[in-house]
Amino acid sequence: MADSRTPRSSDGPASASPAPAVTRAAAVLEALAASAGGRLTLSDLARELGIPKSSTSNLLLALEDARLINRQGSEFTLGRKLVELGAAYLSRMDEVQEFYRYCEQAPTLSGETVRIAMLDGTNVIYLARYEGHPAVRLTSNIGDKMPVSLCAVGKVLIARLHDHDIEALFADDAELPVLTPKSLRTGRELKAQLRSIREQGYAFEDEESTTGVVCLGVAVPTRGSHGPSLGLSVTALKATYTAEQGAQMVKELQELARSLGNPMS
Repeated sequence: MADSRTPRSSDGPASASPAPAVTRAAAVLEALAASAGGRLTLSDLARELGIPKSSTSNLLLALEDARLINRQGSEFTLGRKLVELGAAYLSRMDEVQEFYRYCEQAPTLSGETVRIAMLDGTNVIYLARYEGHPAVRLTSNIGDKMPVSLCAVGKVLIARLHDHDIEALFADDAELPVLTPKSLRTGRELKAQLRSIREQGYAFEDEESTTGVVCLGVAVPTRGSHGPSLGLSVTALKATYTAEQGAQMVKELQELARSLGNPMS
């Protein structure tokens, strides 16, 4: 079943697009990615796109031929070709390759769960994940999105924005997504934390997304005015976490961030 979202207008998502077929194809992929079960029927997708079933069917056939989606009975899912494309994108990001290289030799981070993420509006998208031993597996994987207010790397990246941009994103009374009893609940609470993050240069998440798990995050210096807004985070179990361990983690994260932001350093 499709999730209960408001159907698009009858013109569909491509009404003002210079390439309507491409825009509609992207809308199909986004709808499948956002669906609760990862599966939608032809009727679901036609309703989502706001176009006739016959047009939707032709679009789905083309996407299936390209291996971007799979047909499973009367339902459709994302295809494995997307994994190949995503892997190709990541493999060409110098930052991701350097991220893995550094984590493997870092004294502390080599034994922890470390991730690199990119800011995407009010979310972050995780681009890579290094798993030390033992890994903290109750955390986000590559490709996952997480609201910025729920994670250290999201908060440290939002803290870099101008105050007027933060105000536009988070009004004081804005209700934030909640995953645990310790999750921040309002824009006011988030902005109070951002002031401290700017002063100390890193963010700390205390069981705000997963009970029993803490996280530290730092921002990567931006390469040029149009470079991606990247951040790093390391996750640890609260039961074994110490302030001394956290200080060493932040030190190594900041060293890695400088390396990613300035490859000549």
